[in-house]
Amino acid sequence: MHGLDPDVASYLAARQQYWKPMYEAGVEASRTMMEALPRAVAPEMHRVDDRVVPGPHGPIPIRIYRPIEAAVLPAMLYFHGGALVIGSVESFDSMARFLADATRAVVVSVDYRLAPEFPFPVASDEAYAATRWVVDHAAELGADPGRVAVAGDSAGATLAAGVALRARDEGAPAPLFQLLVYPGIDRSLDWPSVREFADGPIVTAGDIPWSMNMYLGDDPSRDHPYGVPSLADDLSGLPPAIVVTASHDVARDGAEDFGCRLRDAGVQTALLRYPGVAHGFLMHAGEHARARLALAEIGGLARAKFATA
Repeated sequence: MHGLDPDVASYLAARQQYWKPMYEAGVEASRTMMEALPRAVAPEMHRVDDRVVPGPHGPIPIRIYRPIEAAVLPAMLYFHGGALVIGSVESFDSMARFLADATRAVVVSVDYRLAPEFPFPVASDEAYAATRWVVDHAAELGADPGRVAVAGDSAGATLAAGVALRARDEGAPAPLFQLLVYPGIDRSLDWPSVREFADGPIVTAGDIPWSMNMYLGDDPSRDHPYGVPSLADDLSGLPPAIVVTASHDVARDGAEDFGCRLRDAGVQTALLRYPGVAHGFLMHAGEHARARLALAEIGGLARAKFATA
């Protein structure tokens, strides 16, 4: 594909041998494909712990990554990608390690329940409940309750944006900032990037309605901003945002539009588009130079925000 980084193009060519679009493969096959993907070599952590915390729909498993030995660190909730249908703390273990290492924060990866077995608002509720738990129990984690951010990639970024909206609406302590990595922020198929990359790489145009219908149902008139953050009429009063997009991605234009709307609403927003890469590229920071550079820049921004709190 024209304009792709050679490392990325090589990886995508190899992946085509065993990956099918989710809407063609179906739920179970897509989950199997995701869990079978080779794990990237990722940084060692000072400590990794699995816990279970209470939630509104039952206990929520979390995995806690402490990158360095320190008395107190900032904390970052991380919600993994996978269209809210596939993925787990296991399949996104490398991504959580990359984020912890780059941001020097305690990263709490949330193993939220997946659709279609658990449709909206289950994952959204669990993301919010886990965030509130981390703030309330920060001392147990060796974390600063005043420096808690939310982050996610792809569908997980949608959860992070929903947490920020809900915290504002309910008057709860706001996340220090929101890190939204190639977020799938809406249902629209009318963006130029959707038409340009309808056949991928990674995510196709057909995957968008398939996954959205799994989680939200097939009636868009019933969608809620906590599930589809782009529907929020008012984006003012939200925490600062770092919005990351990939040049070769169906989600690019919707995500960038959301970033521009945040900026126009007075939210301090860094909007970063990385060239030559595709959806999911940060998961390959161990192998791809462009992903490593992007991760270094994103981590630097996050550390700066933590440092000024």
